[in-house]
Amino acid sequence: MLFSRHKTEMVAPDDALAGRTARPFAVGERHYVLGTPLEEPYPDGLETAYFGLGCFWGAERKFWETDGVYTTAAGYQGGHTAHPTYDEVCSTRTGHAEVVKVVFDPAKVSYRDLLTVFWEAHDPTQGMRQGNDVGTQYRSAIYVTSDAQKQAALETRDAFQPVLSAGGYGTITTEIADAGEFFYAEDYHQQYLAKNPSGYCGIGGTGMSCPVGVAKTAT
Repeated sequence: MLFSRHKTEMVAPDDALAGRTARPFAVGERHYVLGTPLEEPYPDGLETAYFGLGCFWGAERKFWETDGVYTTAAGYQGGHTAHPTYDEVCSTRTGHAEVVKVVFDPAKVSYRDLLTVFWEAHDPTQGMRQGNDVGTQYRSAIYVTSDAQKQAALETRDAFQPVLSAGGYGTITTEIADAGEFFYAEDYHQQYLAKNPSGYCGIGGTGMSCPVGVAKTAT
């Protein structure tokens, strides 16, 4: 039965919620911290990356605080349901992960720099959870937009695994897949921890340093 699934079990495409043809809520025009547009169009020369590392409230802050990032947004990706709501994603019946969209200037920060932030900001070995947040929407994920991004994601994963293993951690469970459509989360989720400085943040790293460091490889 669909409703007897454990929240750490991915929903099958045929069992996912049907979704919608349009976003069912409004999203603000400007980033609360950076003052930049949340949605396209963006200036020429910028690139986009997508990362899931648990609750997107704390995850988004990690990236808007990174030099060279133009804008960030919280949203849903990697599932089956078009234009989902937060409640629907939390039901685990959409298949989506909570994800941060990161628009960045590759002349100021490389994709590998962002991967370093990603790997070090959470525990990528926990499967369908992150800390006390349990469910498929909290899985570790990298959704790539090019072959170069995929190669960098795989290379940095493989470089970080021995470090984690030496520190007593298990196998990295991060999903690395081509980026499907990104659906913006409700406006109250955008830059949540800037609007609510004492709000909940479940993001916590392993304390292990990714050996990629802050390499300036342009990818």
